[in-house]
Amino acid sequence: MTPLQRVAACLALVIGSVLASGCTTTIVLMHIHDKLTEGDPAPCRHLNSVDRALQTRCGAFVAGSLLPRDVLASGLPVCPLTLAARDPRLWPVLPELLQKGALPEQCATPPFVALAQTQPCADFASAKPAELQALRWLAQADPRAVTHDAIRTLSCPSARATGLDSVLDGWLAQGLLPTSGLPFSPLAALHPGALGSPLSNALEARGHRAAAAIGVYQGQLAPGFEEALRLGDTAALDWWLDRVPALANQVPAAHSNQLPWRPLVRVLVPSFMPDAGQREDVVRHLLARGADPWKPLLHEPALTVVAHAQQLHSPLLALLTAPPTASALAGQAIAAAPGPGLSMPPR
Repeated sequence: MTPLQRVAACLALVIGSVLASGCTTTIVLMHIHDKLTEGDPAPCRHLNSVDRALQTRCGAFVAGSLLPRDVLASGLPVCPLTLAARDPRLWPVLPELLQKGALPEQCATPPFVALAQTQPCADFASAKPAELQALRWLAQADPRAVTHDAIRTLSCPSARATGLDSVLDGWLAQGLLPTSGLPFSPLAALHPGALGSPLSNALEARGHRAAAAIGVYQGQLAPGFEEALRLGDTAALDWWLDRVPALANQVPAAHSNQLPWRPLVRVLVPSFMPDAGQREDVVRHLLARGADPWKPLLHEPALTVVAHAQQLHSPLLALLTAPPTASALAGQAIAAAPGPGLSMPPR
């Protein structure tokens, strides 16, 4: 028996003896216990069925354990559907919540939007069919789910692999992605890997334009061009630059409290790209598409991009100062040529 086990055994013996000595002593001990455990999470046995199902510390969800009265009035500060949707560990609870009366419109934050903002590309392949169907229903049944962030999630690789992206085809067919009236652009909301897909082609055929997809928008996830740059997705960068060549040198601000920015400067930040090994390839690609490293910084005009790289002791400095190739010079001419103006997405 270990020292800890000996202490536990002694305490059990003492407590048992004291409890047998009378009701007053029991009340005192219970009060002491309450004070010692004050602030601790409530024991799982004291929670209602919905609260218990949404606490991973209470063990795996038991199908059939939710009581309809708890579903309709859970007493939780956050909507149960929102809690369950945004955490893949809780997806098993979703089908029963919906079956027993939970409604997404009762949630302050649309459940599917909460998922998109918490996990932009969750592992949908790990979801069971009933869970995937519940997630699909949350995106289809709640009109508030039609947002920039939800489109990003529904078009991400994991969603496309499971067919969840067909929700977007439904939104388009139902007229929920019009060319005017949205506080974001569906083209800028698409995951970079979905550009050039039948859906993005259909959006362009309906009148959506890349030039109108740049600028201030409503959403938490990064706009399309910035996300393509961050991921080092050169095919997606080409999609944008073929349509708006000026983006090689300057990207309009995405929010009203921000300044425009230069892609080369953003890539120089070591933490900007998840895969730092892609930085050199992306810089080469931007230079070939017309990015000019001798342009001044937009937030500090006294410095050029090259001077900024020198200050950072960037390993990309030699690449930035190398003589431009013929294709790079041609790209700069295209990027500097007058073209369709960049506009904010229609509101």
